[in-house]
Amino acid sequence: MPISFRFRSAQTVIVLAVTQLIGWGTTFDMLGVMGRIVAADLGMANEVAFAGLTIMMMVSAILGPVTGRCLAHYGAARVLSAASVTFALGLSLLAGANGVILYAAAWMVIGVGGALGLSAPAYTAVVEREEMNGKRVVAVLMLFTGLSSAVFWPILSLLNDTFGWRLTFLICAALQLFLCLPLHLFALPSPIAAQVGGGAADIAPVTLSKAARRRAFLLIAASTTITTFITFGISPSLLEIFRQSGASPAFALQLGSARGILGISARFLDMLLGRRGNPILSAATGIGLMLTGFLVMLVASPSTPLLVTFILFYGFGAGVMTVARALLPLALFSPREFGLQSARLSLPQNLANAVAPVVFTAILDRAGTSPALFAAAVLAALSLAFVMMLMTLVRGAQSSQPSPATRRQADLRIF
Repeated sequence: MPISFRFRSAQTVIVLAVTQLIGWGTTFDMLGVMGRIVAADLGMANEVAFAGLTIMMMVSAILGPVTGRCLAHYGAARVLSAASVTFALGLSLLAGANGVILYAAAWMVIGVGGALGLSAPAYTAVVEREEMNGKRVVAVLMLFTGLSSAVFWPILSLLNDTFGWRLTFLICAALQLFLCLPLHLFALPSPIAAQVGGGAADIAPVTLSKAARRRAFLLIAASTTITTFITFGISPSLLEIFRQSGASPAFALQLGSARGILGISARFLDMLLGRRGNPILSAATGIGLMLTGFLVMLVASPSTPLLVTFILFYGFGAGVMTVARALLPLALFSPREFGLQSARLSLPQNLANAVAPVVFTAILDRAGTSPALFAAAVLAALSLAFVMMLMTLVRGAQSSQPSPATRRQADLRIF
């Protein structure tokens, strides 16, 4: 790869890694440190304070299709810039909250920012600048964004101890306005299509009929929504699952920490594969690993080796699927369509994210570990079936396409 392209890729990753770390760290991850502090000061129940995340995810989900159209029309840099301004406004409202109404309104504004600025718009910015090489760069970016809570939890705790929660939120707003906004506006490289014309950006990896494209989109939506429902539902309850399976609190915490390390390792593997990676095959592998972990827990008696085996399968599988979920649209659609399709997919995914923890917690509390894991296994098997159907659809389309030599001969006959 020429030095200029390597520099562009590095510049893109650095800018988006910084802004995505700040974006996730000052919004979604923030209540992990600040939620109970804000709840106590405003006289709210803890669950009311944490409902801000549900509001954020619901608003982001509803606005997903609108975001897709904005990405297609205005480009990712402008949409991300609007997100920075919106986040700053929402965090400023949060700093001035004096009760439930203004608190909820602030999270609604932050939800708008989430739709415009988190995950899909950032990945779209990568694909605009890297096109098909974007698979590797997205994997690199996800290595950094997966560390947002680890980076921002100690920072937020220190700021709160020093300045209090209201000024902490204003500092977060200032980061959005005076750091993220200039980076989005001025530091991102220009898209490839703006430099060399949009021909390559319009070419899809697989030529599909209109009906096949619709079916492919529905299969991607179904499989990714189910897997995000599983991971967002199971992951917050992992410690309770381990506890009910006989693990000590200390061992349960070690297993939970290992899950995060395994997830980062899976993202690192995807980064190494780069353009050689196949998101559809990665999705099938990730779901298969998660399914294997659930089945191991269901058929074997609880023990320390069993729990270690489960977390190896589940943690690595979930990490692989996290990257595959972001890249699946790029395996079927052209780089120019990536932002629109990714944002459309975010609607069911974010709705699943919002309700999954409640559903799995209810199953776990009322029925126990085995029913919760059985439900996860059934859903994983269903998601895997959808991915296999997608794989069959793609192979059928590829087999019906003429070879490059045949296309060249046809072109010669035209002339």
